[in-house]
Amino acid sequence: MTRIRLTSLMLLVAASVAAALPALAMKKDESLDQLIARAESARLEDRPALYLEIARQKAEGVDKLYNAGNAEAGKTGLQDVVSFSRKATNTSIQTGKKMKNVEIGLRKMAEKFRDVKRTVAFEDQAPIQQTVDQLEQMRTDLLSAMFGKKNSQ
Repeated sequence: MTRIRLTSLMLLVAASVAAALPALAMKKDESLDQLIARAESARLEDRPALYLEIARQKAEGVDKLYNAGNAEAGKTGLQDVVSFSRKATNTSIQTGKKMKNVEIGLRKMAEKFRDVKRTVAFEDQAPIQQTVDQLEQMRTDLLSAMFGKKNSQ
């Protein structure tokens, strides 16, 4: 039952990202390394969507690693998810572009990792919870940038 929910959640995330960002959607034959290179050389306002897609793909990989019982590699992958999510958040706040899409993507990844946390051994849960906490903090930063008080100087 949980597998079905996770699969449908991932399909929903992929569909929403692809629908919201058709011009930036990953090319079918483009590897993750090529996507990372494209993100680094893209226009600043296009980077949040690309970084979010990279983080989403890394999150899928982490889920597969934990399901295969490879917690150490999963833990390393969590660091990549946080890194690219932070890049998406920071460039989104800096440019004021794609803030809503990044916030939604971060929320969905946090939900996904909450589900993953419930399926792993107790000793492997702490790094996952730390990742969820960091993703939630990034969401809070984005929401503050979108709806917080503006400085009127």
